[in-house]
Amino acid sequence: MSGIIGKKIGMTSLFNEDGKNIPCTVIQAGPCAVLQVRTEEVDGYVAVQLGFDDKSEKNVGKALAGHFKKAGSTPKAKIVEFRNAFEHDVKTGDSVEVGMFAEGEYVDVTGTSKGKGFQGVVKRHGFGGVMQATHGQHNRLRAPGSIGAGSDPSRVFKGMRMAGRMGGKQVTVQNLQVLKVDGEQNLLVVKGAVPGAKNSYVIIKKWN
Repeated sequence: MSGIIGKKIGMTSLFNEDGKNIPCTVIQAGPCAVLQVRTEEVDGYVAVQLGFDDKSEKNVGKALAGHFKKAGSTPKAKIVEFRNAFEHDVKTGDSVEVGMFAEGEYVDVTGTSKGKGFQGVVKRHGFGGVMQATHGQHNRLRAPGSIGAGSDPSRVFKGMRMAGRMGGKQVTVQNLQVLKVDGEQNLLVVKGAVPGAKNSYVIIKKWN
């Protein structure tokens, strides 16, 4: 599985040939340094380790600094391993750039969703509230209503949708179409939204 590490720049929109306005996300994709190529013989599995976004040397431990030095790379802030071999051969010290993608193909984008903090059931799970009177909800606007019977089973079942922390989890959006590839500025434009806040790291994968 080939892929690249990027940073979410923000959202915009493009017009297609039919004049339809298409929402899209702009991602700074690469260039990424190949830090290590893992093989079945040495490591027991096949993978390519990439590093993205320069990091200050004073904030890097000795062990990791030696790892970067061995790869002939400057310290990187984000390191990701892509399992299985790339569609094209890479070796330690190479650079993976956004030109590996082509307009019109589809990719999977993984990021960390925005943290929303502690939220109620209406925002977190889409309960209807008093307008829908769902889930046994009575006369309070945004309360969850009944969470289980009292006598039997006398407990709350696992997985019950209730209030709690929302967001801040790893989310993957699949089959996003690549609308534009700008090799000069290392920009990738994909159709639709991708998880995460602006300037957050994302992982873009293409299937070989």
